[in-house]
Amino acid sequence: MIPKKKILVVDDEPSISTLIEFNLKLIGFEVHCVFDGEAVFPAIQHFRPDIVVLDLMLPKMDGLQVCRKLRSQSNMVPIIMLTAMQDLSDKIAGLDNGADDYMTKPFSPQELISRIQAILRRTQALPSVDQAPIAIGDILIKPDERVVTVKGEPIELTPKEYELLLFLCKHRGKVLSRQQLLHGVWDYHFLGDTRIVDVHISHLRDKIESSARNPEYIMTIRNVGYKLMEPAVKESLA
Repeated sequence: MIPKKKILVVDDEPSISTLIEFNLKLIGFEVHCVFDGEAVFPAIQHFRPDIVVLDLMLPKMDGLQVCRKLRSQSNMVPIIMLTAMQDLSDKIAGLDNGADDYMTKPFSPQELISRIQAILRRTQALPSVDQAPIAIGDILIKPDERVVTVKGEPIELTPKEYELLLFLCKHRGKVLSRQQLLHGVWDYHFLGDTRIVDVHISHLRDKIESSARNPEYIMTIRNVGYKLMEPAVKESLA
């Protein structure tokens, strides 16, 4: 029997938690609910979820603090942030602190399920990527180990950062629009909000580039999107 995928739901509103839990269990997920930020850490240790659905506004420790602490502990479990805030800056703050995706309340349970399934499809598909190491300049990616090094030093990427880097590598030298990146990496059309791509590109540059302001690998193509290039190729085109 295939083990059920585990979803940790973190929301202090019982009506929201119950709704999410009911709908996720209905289609076969194993669900555990906690109701404040501090409860996330023991729950992750014992429940070992495949995905965390995390509310932004929580007692004891808010969602941003939870994200930040998890990532500082090198815990890269995928996180979908829930927020009642309509301001884009609040959503971007969640991504900046390590969330992989976000949804604005009120939301359709089916839309949340679609987001969860998209993340699971992507993570399950990753081992099927060509297992041969990928070398681009000083970057070395080992897909079979999910390890990325820059100049021989390992770097820690969130699941979405890793998927984004792999997707860029697969299409190296090609100009990719933000919508193409949304569809290819997030596995759905992100309601036209392409800022999620820009935020993740920025984070990726911070980790793989010597200077994020003067990137050698990930080029911005104005009014279009991005392109991954090898430094030697970039220099020959300069």
